[in-house]
Amino acid sequence: MAGEALRKLIDLLEQASAEVRRLEAEGDAVIKTEGQLAFQARMEKKAEVLAGLAEKAAPLTAEMDGALGKFADDRLIRFSTSAATALRIGSVFFMTALLYPEEHKPGEPNDLEVFIGELREKA
Repeated sequence: MAGEALRKLIDLLEQASAEVRRLEAEGDAVIKTEGQLAFQARMEKKAEVLAGLAEKAAPLTAEMDGALGKFADDRLIRFSTSAATALRIGSVFFMTALLYPEEHKPGEPNDLEVFIGELREKA
């Protein structure tokens, strides 16, 4: 059962990651054609996806083994809390930076993608 929950969690996170990447790409495209407000709308949607991750994943992390479930839950809460804070303060900069540490280089995986990789190693 725990293994199935982990696989379902990975699927959920892969879907969220794809949605985030799509919104980021759209944001990059619309800022040039539609302007800052269109970009901001995409970043708000990105933050909303991330803000809801912990709640969506909670039933799955609850089914997982103790340490692994807690590890996953803690990381997802961190992602969701950061995104909710970005939405609450309305910072487009903060929304854009979600999932990207200061030392991130273009082409490297973001924090959600790294997390998915860590979970895959445990599957």
